[in-house]
Amino acid sequence: MRRAVSMVLTTLLAISLAACGNQTGGQNEATATGSGQGQTVKLGLTQFVEHPALDAIHQGILDGLKQSGYEEGKNLEVDYQNAHGDMNNTVSIAQKYAGDKKDLVVAIATPSAQAAAKAITDKPVLFSSVTDPISAQLVSSLEKPDKNVTGTSDKVSMEQQLKLIKTFLPQLKKLGVIYTTSEVNSEVQVKELEEAASKEGVEIIKAGISQLSEVQLAAQGLAGKADAMFIPIDNTVVSSFEAVLGAAEANKIPVFASDTDTVKRGAVATYGIDYYQIGKQTGEMAARVLKGQAVADTPVEISKQADLYINETAAGKFGLTISEALKQQAKEITK
Repeated sequence: MRRAVSMVLTTLLAISLAACGNQTGGQNEATATGSGQGQTVKLGLTQFVEHPALDAIHQGILDGLKQSGYEEGKNLEVDYQNAHGDMNNTVSIAQKYAGDKKDLVVAIATPSAQAAAKAITDKPVLFSSVTDPISAQLVSSLEKPDKNVTGTSDKVSMEQQLKLIKTFLPQLKKLGVIYTTSEVNSEVQVKELEEAASKEGVEIIKAGISQLSEVQLAAQGLAGKADAMFIPIDNTVVSSFEAVLGAAEANKIPVFASDTDTVKRGAVATYGIDYYQIGKQTGEMAARVLKGQAVADTPVEISKQADLYINETAAGKFGLTISEALKQQAKEITK
């Protein structure tokens, strides 16, 4: 009798252990792939500030993930946080994500990406709309990221932008540029712009700011000194572009930009990229990482094509003529 009872207990114990083993294996597999049987992926999505270009990236990221099998409300839980242009907020958000143990964090714009990369070292971090990931110390190599960080860059040619401005203003001598001194991406662009300008005999007049409230004063200060104004891919300045535009229009000083949405808002022209597509690229990259692709095997992606965008109404306000050659070249002309 005792022997029979012992055999029954041994059999039950073996069955119990086998069931536990199968359950643990399933959980490990789901964690490794970020998908699996009914598991919901926890995504931290942080954005430095609200403006049309970054908002387009945000939507593109979600659409890229959805097309790759990760849909919010089904198998994707999105914790979206906006820093509202405050550097301190970027740090708090990143630290919150680190404590919450998100499966993956996507950071839109350089300040948010830097904060996330510093706070989170044990989970993948993807950035979007970072002009120079190496100067921002997010990666040491674009081709082979050596940490847990990779993403997409929105870098465009400052030489190409300057030549475009000179197409409208052949006699350009002084170009004013407003930029945030604490944004690495802005500093890189201004440096490249100065290098290009030195070859063209153009003087760059810089107006550095540290916060949003200084944008309008910077624009007003440049109005009496420059032949035209240029806005680089600078999140703080772009988010307050209407303040720049007001000063520019009041003084009949043409303003040019580096991103397409700022042209739609009143800048004359740019060679720019499609920010929605950059976001979608980032979302697709995030999906590949969630499915098991190593960050080290996920190179930083840079948009290789910049298209011409022109605002015909803005050009008219500043008394500028759009040549037929430019009209033929333009991907989009805002009326």
